[in-house]
Amino acid sequence: MELMIHTKGSKYTAIDKKERLLYTVKKKGFGAPRFLLLDASNYQLYSLLQTGEDRKPTFSLTHNDASFINMTCKSLFLDPTILAEGKDTVYQIASKDHRDFTVIKDGVPIGSIKTLLTVSGDLQYEVEIDDKFFDDYIILFAVAVDRTFGDMNKSK
Repeated sequence: MELMIHTKGSKYTAIDKKERLLYTVKKKGFGAPRFLLLDASNYQLYSLLQTGEDRKPTFSLTHNDASFINMTCKSLFLDPTILAEGKDTVYQIASKDHRDFTVIKDGVPIGSIKTLLTVSGDLQYEVEIDDKFFDDYIILFAVAVDRTFGDMNKSK
């Protein structure tokens, strides 16, 4: 599955290679940021709640208000990594340069998230995930990368 995720303020849109809108991510509420993942017909699939505001942010992926994956930034500078731990699986979103991330599931590389800077200064994310490992919530991994490393990548 190959998707391009465009950012515009606190809104994200995910389109496929044929330029069809597949997903939208919108920020909801004040206080602790919550990002809702909506499909093309505006049905809420998952949400990403930022649970930590410190230098290394933490997130919780929820479905029907029940958390099923906790995400933690393990390192910002040396080997930048976000660890996503669920009940039965562990994902690592790892990089060497804050821009190009490898998505690893249970020790096996399954795809990548690449950061691109547009002419207007906004960030875009190119997400490629092996089809047999793709799930809708993978889109929120790119949002977590943006929330964690986005400001660093805009200033480069």
